[in-house]
Amino acid sequence: MKLVYDIADKPPIKKNLVYAFQQLLAIMAATLLVPILVNVNSGKDLMSQPAALLGAGVGTLFYLFMTKQKSPVFLGSSFAFISPLVGAVSFGFLGIFLGALFAGLVYVIIALIIKKTGSAWVNKLLPPVVIGPTVALIGLSLCGSAVTNLINGNGNQTILNLTGFAGGELNVSNFLAGITKYEGVENISTNYYSLVHIAVGLFAFFMTVWASVKGSKGMKLIPFIIGIVSAYVVGLGLTLIGNAANVDALKVINLSAFDKMQILEVPKFTFLGMFEEGASKFENFGQVFNVFMLFAPVAFVVLAEHIADHKNLGSIINRDLITDPGLDRTLIGDGVGSIIGSFFGGCPNTTYGESVGCVAITGNASVSTIFIAAIYCIVLSFFGPFTAFVNSIPSCITGGVCIALYGFIAVSGLKMLQPVDLNDNRNLFVVAAILVTGIGGLTLNLGPITISSIATALILGVLVNVIFNKRSAKENAAE
Repeated sequence: MKLVYDIADKPPIKKNLVYAFQQLLAIMAATLLVPILVNVNSGKDLMSQPAALLGAGVGTLFYLFMTKQKSPVFLGSSFAFISPLVGAVSFGFLGIFLGALFAGLVYVIIALIIKKTGSAWVNKLLPPVVIGPTVALIGLSLCGSAVTNLINGNGNQTILNLTGFAGGELNVSNFLAGITKYEGVENISTNYYSLVHIAVGLFAFFMTVWASVKGSKGMKLIPFIIGIVSAYVVGLGLTLIGNAANVDALKVINLSAFDKMQILEVPKFTFLGMFEEGASKFENFGQVFNVFMLFAPVAFVVLAEHIADHKNLGSIINRDLITDPGLDRTLIGDGVGSIIGSFFGGCPNTTYGESVGCVAITGNASVSTIFIAAIYCIVLSFFGPFTAFVNSIPSCITGGVCIALYGFIAVSGLKMLQPVDLNDNRNLFVVAAILVTGIGGLTLNLGPITISSIATALILGVLVNVIFNKRSAKENAAE
């Protein structure tokens, strides 16, 4: 695609500060959600949102250094490691860090092998007919998350008991909340959703699209900021009306996030917890091996998504990142970046599709923008009001913006299929295998190892391509 700013370009500093803040907003919700989910599922409170934010920033800085500032992507908390983190929490802060260390070392070992053998085999194993639908699948697999956030307002699925709703009564509050009372309906529960939240989320989406398509040149570089801020203002206005009129359905913004807010606060860093606890949670080496088995297999699975993300980003910035700076460097940057990030914030990192989507939509591939976004993460992790502000943003606004963000990821994968002849059944069945199994959610559970639907689809696509899509020398010469 035609870039407004290439990787080595440096936008004017004032504008770049705004562009970097947009990158920050794009990755923020997911990065902060991981420690919350780990705490909720483990029943413990070891993971810290501000610390995870700082860890993402420091990990990204190392990644940029390792990739020689040639790969404009942000590293954030990885959702793939939520389940291993829940298991590692029982071993305290040291268990959390050891898990990230083991996962990062898997990346480093694979990177060293690739450095020795070269990366040419990667391009042969993952041609456009395989990687294109896989990248599209990454975007499509996130669609459910975007819609769920859009529907559920603040992300909480409140179960309502409709006992006594018989009689067909319909009042304003129930209409705004999307609840209709049907005659004869009793003892039925349904998921709560809010028409007001959906409207605010869609407003965020339309404002994002308007800024990207109809806005000025400057606005086209910050469509997400325009979408989020404008919808937040609308939501805040509705919330104030809702508070004054005591109408819960209008309370869009979570103002309670600002309760007990401190201006400056030191995050609960993983390394501080490690030094305080020591190895007291571990009783024998077998438990260390258990942590290894929790994390190392997942690292192999996430490897497939790492390659897909870099193939996708490379197609957007018109460069082959697998060869330059090289897959060995991106893997070391990602792996060691995860170790460094976990040392501070507990969460292993990964390259973010949201960051790639932001580059694709804005046309801003400047590495300096990613660098400033990483600095933002480090500085703002100590700033209580910022964390409170992010937590106050309703998930419907995030969901609305992500309709555009995840859509661009999916479309960029489909663009990779443009040179592929889908009239050839050899290609058609490769794409079919990936899309159907991926969208269908085929996961493989092999003992303690769970292979995600995306990784499963990619593996199946590779097998179908290798077995059935062999090309003769004459066909290769023609291409």
